Amino acid sequence: MEPILSVEDLSVSFARYDRGLSRRSLSALRGLSLAVEPGQVLAVVGESGAGKSLLAHAILHILPRNAQASGTIRYGGASLTRERAEVLRGREVALIPQGVTFLDPMMKVGSQIRRGENSPDARARCRQVLERYGLGPETEELYPFQLSGGMARRVLIACAVMESPRLIIADEPTPGLDAKAAGRVLGHFRELAEQGAGVLFITHDLTLALSVADRITVLYDGQTADTVSPSQFRAGTGLTHPYTRALRQAMPENDFL
Repeated sequence: MEPILSVEDLSVSFARYDRGLSRRSLSALRGLSLAVEPGQVLAVVGESGAGKSLLAHAILHILPRNAQASGTIRYGGASLTRERAEVLRGREVALIPQGVTFLDPMMKVGSQIRRGENSPDARARCRQVLERYGLGPETEELYPFQLSGGMARRVLIACAVMESPRLIIADEPTPGLDAKAAGRVLGHFRELAEQGAGVLFITHDLTLALSVADRITVLYDGQTADTVSPSQFRAGTGLTHPYTRALRQAMPENDFL
């Protein structure tokens, strides 16, 4: 089966200027590879600074101007160029960004979720997706500044899944959510995958990753350390990188070794 998303040998570096006009390159991702299959939730875990969010931005071609990327990114078997990514973003490919500042502060929540569409069908789907994340219909009339942090995060997720995308890239979607709300979000990711979508779930919460993912990719220092199933991770089998083994040993059930 053709992966929905495949990333091969992805490297990202940034141009930096020191004193005067001295320029040097700072490597952030190096030779990173992964694939998301239809019907699969792939969790990408790693410590802060490992390159998780950078991976999402590279896939969607929204890196800053001083970034240089190399490698191959394919969506549905075809090269995901910048021009193609611009067409697919917000339609077939949805990003759930890490920061709630992505919401437009001057636009009501309902209009943002519906992307300005006011048809009865769009309004009905908007209410359904809000309800799915525990938000009442009155949320449509609120502005972002009137939302709590957890509500704003759920609104961002609602915006992303409104159009039933084929690929969801969720960049740390659960911080600020209580256990019940986080469970709703992860349950919906699972449902979307069962309907044939692919989910790239970027998180630092290993427990959540193990609870929902079909496969787990561990990043370390901008590189792919290991890709294993949750059962392999729990059992400690197939873990080739010292960081992955240490990460497993540091979990509560392994006595925080």
